[in-house]
Amino acid sequence: MAERGEARGATGSPKRRFWLPTRRRRGTSRRPKPDEIMHHDITPLCAADIQDQLKKRFAYLSGGRGQDGSPVITFPDYPAFSDVPDKEFQNVMTYLTSIPSLQDAGIGFILVIDRRQDKWTSVKASVLRIAASFPANLQLVLVLRPTGFFQRTLSDIAFKFNRDDFKMKVPVIMLSSVPELHGYIDKSQLTEDLGGTLDYCHNRWLCHRTAIEHFALMVKETAQMLQSFGTELAETELPNDVQSTSSVLCAHTEKKVKAKENMRSALNEGQSILESIREPLVKSPEQSLNQDQLDNQTTVQRLLAQLNETEAAFDEFWAKHQQKLEQCLQLRHFEQDFREVKSTLDVLAQKILTFTDVGNSLAHVEHLLKDLTSFEEKSSVPMERARALSLEGEQLINNKHYAVDSIRPKCHELQHLCDQFAAEVGQRRGLLNKSLELHSLLEASMKWCDEGIYLLASQPVDKCQSQDGAEAALQEIEKFLETGAENKIQELNKIYQDYEPILTQDLMKHVQKVFQKQESMEEMFHRRQASLKKLAARQTRPVQPVAPRPEALTKSPCPSPGIRRGSENNSSEGNALRRGPYRRAKSEMTENRQGRSSSTGDEEESLAILRRHVMNELLDTERVYVEELLCVLEGYAAEMDNPLMAHLISTGLQNKKDVLFGNMEEIYHFHNRIFLRELENYIDCPELVGRCFLERMEEFQIYEKYCQNKPRSESLWRQCSDCPFFQECQKKLDHKLSLDSYLLKPVQRITKYQLLLKEMLKYSKSCEGAEDLQEALSSILGILKAVNDSMHLIAITGYDGNLSDLGRLLMQGSFSVWTDHKKGHTKVKDLARFKPMQRHLFLHEKAVLFCKKREENGEGYEKAPSYSYKHSLNMTAVGITENVKGDAKKFEIWYNAREEVYIIQAPTPEIKAAWVNEIRKVLTSQLQACREASQHRALEQSQSLPLPASSNTSPSKGNTRSIKKLEERKTDPLSLEGYVSPTSLPKPTEKGKGWSKTSHPLEAPEDNDGWSSAEEPINSSDAEEEGGVGPKKLAPGKYTIMVDDEKGGPDMLAVKSGDMVEVVQEGDEGLW
Repeated sequence: MAERGEARGATGSPKRRFWLPTRRRRGTSRRPKPDEIMHHDITPLCAADIQDQLKKRFAYLSGGRGQDGSPVITFPDYPAFSDVPDKEFQNVMTYLTSIPSLQDAGIGFILVIDRRQDKWTSVKASVLRIAASFPANLQLVLVLRPTGFFQRTLSDIAFKFNRDDFKMKVPVIMLSSVPELHGYIDKSQLTEDLGGTLDYCHNRWLCHRTAIEHFALMVKETAQMLQSFGTELAETELPNDVQSTSSVLCAHTEKKVKAKENMRSALNEGQSILESIREPLVKSPEQSLNQDQLDNQTTVQRLLAQLNETEAAFDEFWAKHQQKLEQCLQLRHFEQDFREVKSTLDVLAQKILTFTDVGNSLAHVEHLLKDLTSFEEKSSVPMERARALSLEGEQLINNKHYAVDSIRPKCHELQHLCDQFAAEVGQRRGLLNKSLELHSLLEASMKWCDEGIYLLASQPVDKCQSQDGAEAALQEIEKFLETGAENKIQELNKIYQDYEPILTQDLMKHVQKVFQKQESMEEMFHRRQASLKKLAARQTRPVQPVAPRPEALTKSPCPSPGIRRGSENNSSEGNALRRGPYRRAKSEMTENRQGRSSSTGDEEESLAILRRHVMNELLDTERVYVEELLCVLEGYAAEMDNPLMAHLISTGLQNKKDVLFGNMEEIYHFHNRIFLRELENYIDCPELVGRCFLERMEEFQIYEKYCQNKPRSESLWRQCSDCPFFQECQKKLDHKLSLDSYLLKPVQRITKYQLLLKEMLKYSKSCEGAEDLQEALSSILGILKAVNDSMHLIAITGYDGNLSDLGRLLMQGSFSVWTDHKKGHTKVKDLARFKPMQRHLFLHEKAVLFCKKREENGEGYEKAPSYSYKHSLNMTAVGITENVKGDAKKFEIWYNAREEVYIIQAPTPEIKAAWVNEIRKVLTSQLQACREASQHRALEQSQSLPLPASSNTSPSKGNTRSIKKLEERKTDPLSLEGYVSPTSLPKPTEKGKGWSKTSHPLEAPEDNDGWSSAEEPINSSDAEEEGGVGPKKLAPGKYTIMVDDEKGGPDMLAVKSGDMVEVVQEGDEGLW
């Protein structure tokens, strides 16, 4: 034992060794290395946990190594070593022995106990405490004993006597000085306080250990977090809708970003620790790291590598998970779009099934085709979207989507729906094209029939009586019949066969009706052909020149009185020559009367067909008009009172229904309850429809009220046309036109009546109801004029009185006006001759108003002019001069015996004549009223004109009757028929008062042609002269004929209005 315990020191002197038992405390285990933390569940001691105990520095691991690599633990001189609690001492020993690697710790630790400044008693206690509590293997214990003489001597003696107390398995070597220590451990492995060169800072070592352990813990927590997050991702069920999938993807992405931030933070911390460990090398490149520092560096590098591997594995896992979530989101978007597109396609499929109507006319079919085209254009957007969605699905399949089995059937279904819709549209278009083709054929046939009827009606009967005329008419008919090959229906059965898919019951009836009309028209043509062929084939008698017999002159009918009077000095031979052509024409008419009668029957039949066409158009348009009015009243007007629609009505539109619609409801009730039903009673006798208009003419006055309100209505519409209420109503009614188009319907309808009446009158001139049609037309035109006049009348501003007190408005128009007043200033009169005023005149029964026309800016009715009132003239004091020398468009209106004179220039001579005639009527009626008031005698209208009265046997009685009818009836003021020209008016007496009964010659001057009803009662002599026993005879001279001689006999002279004749003398019976 003694030999074994001896050993030599570095100096060669023998030394005494004591072995410490290398036993591990029961219940304790070695602390695992930091890089093994992630693989153990035992919670080891950390520097942070015993930081305060380590800071006491009663023992430390400097990083030095023995010659065989044994770790060196140094116990520096620590006076309070005995005061360190056992628990702290055990924790520090356990922690320090857990730091070196397993390989180094397996060699055993070398303990260096520095007790140079201590006492022997404390040395003994320290060695015994260390030997009893050291948790690891020991290789050698080196003790620097106290340096004092007494303590050294005491230690030697005590050691000898207490040798048995130190019987250990490891040697305990007592060293007297530091150099002896260097013999066991190299100076480079010892710290400076032990005479070595090892760079050691306890605080730095403690910081590194704390940081490394914190980093190791962070790596462990990061790994656990990633493992937990990966488990969550793997266990997440894929949502079934877009929003949930987007939310999951967003939440997972946020967690992934946060995890990546944690990993990045851990990596940054590890890099910082590694840089701190290598800092001595950076400062001194020649310096090297001790073994503990190298172990720390290796540990940090191993943790960084492990963290990088964990991050790479997580990134790979996340990429797969993210791809799956994104594909899931794509799938949910695809499924959602598929549901929307399929729903839209189902709606389109239902709508296309409603296109079953094939049309009842060419215009209707064209409208249906237009609707189908519009529908197809609108449906092109969802169809393109469906095809694009199908391509999107194919793209997902090509990108290896995980849900291929769900995507592919949907793509096929979309393609099938698109193809099915396109085929359905194509089928509908094919049927409508077939219908269009059929209706075009029917329209062409009807047009051909109408043209044929017009041709038959337009062929002059008198010209067809000659052989050349009959042949020309026959060629015209044959040429027209040749055009039937491409226009008429050839075979009815072939039509049924070719157009069977579209032939409805109504359309078949229409085809039959057109075919019957075609056959009827062809039958009329064949009858006309037969008649014309007979006339063309008739042999004409040869004309032989025969000298006239003398007795033929005496037996001839009485010549026309006009010719007889105008040619009394001519020879009898001249008279015979004049009568020759007339007698020949009469002879030809007698011979051809039979042929003409057959042609007249065809012409009457053609006119009857045309009348039925006009009547059908009148009824059809009337029914449509009534339906449109009802649609507006129910779809717009009634909805304004609907509480459910109140929120859509703007403030400016509230309580304005009467302004917007006027009396449309009154118009609707009149047409629906009365007028339409009465019109239907005349469907079999259209030529008598004029009576229906005449009986209801008073009711038509309601249109005047509607038109007067139209400016206010249109102004309100312009202000509120963008109101959502109108858009909603239009959408419900499915109207293509907005409300303002329907508000214009009554104005258009009242204008349409006069066009239809003109057409009906054109084909009914020889019928029973022709006079009623003419009167109805005149009345409708009068209503239109009254409506137009009232529109101007309501635009007058500045008039203080009541316009209704002035009587009925007769005429209105714009004129250039000059003034020439007796009381005016000379310069004013001179200036007035050259500078006219533009005035708008309103002629009433009791006054004429002078206004200034002012044009307004704006649109529609806002552009209608307004009229500023200037002054007025009472008609009881008005006179006129009908002709002003130098200008056929001028006339004068003078007031109070020419104290005020207004020279009026009309735009045209016709307008001037109309105004002069109307003013004359007003003055004449006033004259009649004055005469009745004076009880002189009843005024006879026929004697108020200068043409002579005649007896019932006079050949000119037609003229007298026409003039009387002209004076008595109320005609349109703008019509110039039947007006007496200025040259035929009687020449006024001196000073313009009264009338003279002597007609003036054609060359009479025109500068003093005026008269006034106010002056007539004063000139009583003229009045007595008018009331004489009989009319005076015409004085010889030239006269202008005013009215056609409509009913003259065959031997009478035919004269027309405007002809100029010279009267030689007038006989006793009024013949001249």
